[in-house]
Amino acid sequence: MGVYALNEAHRSGCPINLTLEILGDKWSLLILRDMLFFGKRRFRELLQSEEGISSNILADRLKRMVDEGLLTRGSDPTHRQKVIYSLTEKSIALTPVLAQIAIWGRHHTPVSPGADAKARMLEEGGPEFWQQIMDELRAEHLGVQPARSERGKDEAVTPRSTG
Repeated sequence: MGVYALNEAHRSGCPINLTLEILGDKWSLLILRDMLFFGKRRFRELLQSEEGISSNILADRLKRMVDEGLLTRGSDPTHRQKVIYSLTEKSIALTPVLAQIAIWGRHHTPVSPGADAKARMLEEGGPEFWQQIMDELRAEHLGVQPARSERGKDEAVTPRSTG
């Protein structure tokens, strides 16, 4: 893992290039944003993004993200004909990257006040907050329990529920 076999399908072995080949379109990053920071997991929830993704583009990106190992696709326990998407460790590891993009955007673009709240929380919380988000995502999507604090209690991990 971590070593990517190069072939004619890749323009170069540069890590930035290889990452952009997977995540280089805006829709993939917005889907990850909605899953990482807003708890969306179902097709219809993801379809309702403010940016207005079309259903065929969403279906294509979700399939590509599953194929790349960023998401898994499973049965929705609430409805047997629906699916639920889960993040993988590979996509959860992108939390600090998307947090930094949000922070950069907050300072260098005309962000709307409502959207600024989440970016401000990410900036003010810093890496410790991002780690809390990642722990919560691992619990929700991978079934991995949060780390125990020194006092033996589960740490409160509720960063996505605010803002």
